[in-house]
Amino acid sequence: MAIKEDIDNFPDQFGFSPEIKNEEKWGSFKKYVLLGMGGSHLQGDVLKAVFPDFPLYLHRDYGLPEVDFSGTGIIAASYSGNTEEVLDSFNLAFEKNIPLSVITKGGRLLEMAKKRQVPYIELPQNGIQPRVALGYSFKALLKMIRVEGQEGETEMLADSLKERQIEIKEESKKISLEMREVVPVVYASSRNSVVASVWKINFNETSKIPAFYNLIPELNHNEMTGFDKTLATESLSEKMKFIFLVDKEDDSRNQKRMKALKKILEERGFGIIEIEIRGSSRMEKVFSSVLLSAWTSYYLAEVYNTDPNGVPMVEEFKRMI
Repeated sequence: MAIKEDIDNFPDQFGFSPEIKNEEKWGSFKKYVLLGMGGSHLQGDVLKAVFPDFPLYLHRDYGLPEVDFSGTGIIAASYSGNTEEVLDSFNLAFEKNIPLSVITKGGRLLEMAKKRQVPYIELPQNGIQPRVALGYSFKALLKMIRVEGQEGETEMLADSLKERQIEIKEESKKISLEMREVVPVVYASSRNSVVASVWKINFNETSKIPAFYNLIPELNHNEMTGFDKTLATESLSEKMKFIFLVDKEDDSRNQKRMKALKKILEERGFGIIEIEIRGSSRMEKVFSSVLLSAWTSYYLAEVYNTDPNGVPMVEEFKRMI
């Protein structure tokens, strides 16, 4: 299935009802560690954005994090099931007899989970890219960490995203035209880190263009000074154009910082697009912006006449290592 259809069907993912196999071997824990790389850790980032106080640690590397594993459940997440770093961490956790579970759609990780009778959730086998499967993986993570009472909200989320799909598409077409022949730099507040990250990832993987993101207030202490251009340096940043992800629920001091930064950058000749993160709930705000970024990057791929589907450079790199 082409990525255009996958994005169009994105709201339907929130109707997914995940099932934990070998569930009797899985419990409830004081804290959790999510092992994942690339699109396979995004569900954890979203969870932290929606439930910021939830005790979830994200590990994006080989091995295991240096944490106290007492009262901890480890969740190994790899959409393909063949992510090298996650397989390494899975094996270490299994050897150390740490409570372990798996979220995947197949590959070696699913084979090992079945062979070793590790609790697992199998994601739908429909061949979509991990970055577009975020609804499925988020629902699976909610199930695995036993967050109760979310079925009603995710059903409402599916309905609201369907209702807003046309509006989101039209907005994304306008944004994609404004981002033609520039390098996107996405800025958001720290609480919206995952949203900014997904925008950047979709530009990279779907549009096949360089893109970057950073967070307020940290960037006000370092990165912005790199755009205080002079005659000698202005050619270095002339292709940059900024996307400000504006959230009315952000800390008022960070909203003030964003306005001040916008003024400073505009005075230095940079283009800026403000995009409001909208929704009736925190979950809807996050996922509606995720959907907007997916459509924007798809339409930008059309502008550049690039293939929005696969990630051939990633596959080439995997073959090399």
